[in-house]
Amino acid sequence: MAADVTDLSKIRNFSIIAHIDHGKSTLADRLIQRTGGLTDREMSSQVLDNMDIEKERGITIKAQTVRLEWTAADGETYTLNLMDTPGHVDFAYEVSRSLAACEGALLVVDAAQGVEAQTLANVYQSIEHDHEIVPVINKIDLPSAEPDKVKAEIEDIIGLAADDAVLASAKSGIGIDEVLQAVVDRIPPPKGDRDAPLKAMLVDSWYDPYLGVVILIRVIDGSIRKGQMVKFMAGGTQHLVDRVGAFRPKIENLPELGPGEIGFITAQIKDISQTRVGDTITDVKRPAPAPLAGFKEVQPVVFCGLFPVDAADFEKLRDSIHKLRLNDASFSFEMETSAALGFGFRCGFLGLLHLEIIQERLTREYDLDLITTAPSVVYKIHLSKSKEEGAKTIELHNPADMPDPNRIDTIEEPWIEATIYVPDEYLGAILKLCQDRRGIQKDLTYVGGRAQLRYELPLNEVVFDFYDRLKSISRGYASFDYHQIGHREGDLVKMSILVNAEPVDALSMIVHRASAETRGRGMCERLKDLIPRHLFKIPIQAAIGGKVIARETIAALRKDVTAKCYGGDISRKKKLLEKQKEGKKRMREYGSVQIPQEAFIAALRMGEE
Repeated sequence: MAADVTDLSKIRNFSIIAHIDHGKSTLADRLIQRTGGLTDREMSSQVLDNMDIEKERGITIKAQTVRLEWTAADGETYTLNLMDTPGHVDFAYEVSRSLAACEGALLVVDAAQGVEAQTLANVYQSIEHDHEIVPVINKIDLPSAEPDKVKAEIEDIIGLAADDAVLASAKSGIGIDEVLQAVVDRIPPPKGDRDAPLKAMLVDSWYDPYLGVVILIRVIDGSIRKGQMVKFMAGGTQHLVDRVGAFRPKIENLPELGPGEIGFITAQIKDISQTRVGDTITDVKRPAPAPLAGFKEVQPVVFCGLFPVDAADFEKLRDSIHKLRLNDASFSFEMETSAALGFGFRCGFLGLLHLEIIQERLTREYDLDLITTAPSVVYKIHLSKSKEEGAKTIELHNPADMPDPNRIDTIEEPWIEATIYVPDEYLGAILKLCQDRRGIQKDLTYVGGRAQLRYELPLNEVVFDFYDRLKSISRGYASFDYHQIGHREGDLVKMSILVNAEPVDALSMIVHRASAETRGRGMCERLKDLIPRHLFKIPIQAAIGGKVIARETIAALRKDVTAKCYGGDISRKKKLLEKQKEGKKRMREYGSVQIPQEAFIAALRMGEE
């Protein structure tokens, strides 16, 4: 028998939070299977991860929700709304909105790996929302599992009592009933007033080709039903609700959603940008007096250019990007042209993982070969006062658009605070990496055999290849989490790469003056190996303004013009060589250097310093 959802005491809303790969999607699978949400035949692994890329990488990109029915030990049937949240730092805002829709959380910790950086970040967000947190120690059947040590870690690092932590193994199905019972016993029911004006939080939205935009909501007060006219308070738009339902995980249409319930609505919306995560939905005729707190516009953090390898694919790229945007409102783009790469798009992303995912989806789902320019962050440039305009500040997304250095007063770059967990033996190398990247150490503490580092770092240094280097130095044992802490002034310069005295706009980047020479020399050396030899000598230079800071030269392909001179006077050979030299000089003036696309791809590839 289905639970009576009008009785708030029979509802439990909870999310699963964990570090990447600690088993939260597998645990969600087992909970769905145990409560009969899907039969064994319908079940697939990671059922809530519906993209191939999510399943392959073992990461959750979009938050998913499912409504389950569970008969607890007291014989009562409860409605459990489970939200499977992303664990990666790029999607922190999505996590915060999903957590705001719940009253409690299952904290999943790997019995072999213990507490990691993102576990900590998500737990603190959960604590901020006053959640009841139930620790679940997963993978207890592994030979390397140490549940008692992990319990001690949870108590020491997070400060949560872990004596009654549930011991489970999602893969083997151990402890699943205990997890469900702990949800019923320890997570409080939601509060809400059915008679108050409608107030619902927009938790997530995605585009469905048949239904239009599907909106995931959590009703706080009032109720929402089919045929109701609703208003999005931050977006300012009005829509007629044409479908109300829940996922079990198959779609089930419902007459209405009441207070405390989580479900979905559709309202014939075609543009996902109208449905912003965190917005408040209210009734048009009887609106709520104030929106829910915590809404903010999601701003892209990392920008890069995407260009098709084959210029004929530009229209295909444009269509593909528009289709992807239907499902991901946090991804922004605008058209740009490059003298070297032709037509393409300047795209904004929430972080490096987001960039990688979008790029991979374009390659896989739409069969595109892409060139990605070096990622850059958003700089604030304060221009010096001019008579007409006075002082003004501009935001710079593309290094090629940098204004004249004489007009620039100061440049500010975004900084982050990073938390790094690393085993003791790799600590020295990680400290050196952070120092090399202009990091400022804030804190160093020890938890068991691992060090917890807090560093302030410029985001510009992190987006390049910091994460790859961190993982390779620590052999994959270090975990990393960060949040932005605002902009700070820095001694930053635009470094241009010139090939045969012509600047290549796609290779220009903004770097700190202290590291410009090293970065410039590395880029010149790499291009020297990548650009094929021509019939004339090609200089490759890295320059800041008019000052060249690094140079490499590609030697010319030479025909042996003296081969026909057998013996005779040396002046005959000299005359032929001089004639060749003149020809090479003339050729260099008029010749253009063909840089193959593979050279661009290799030169722009991150992580090959």
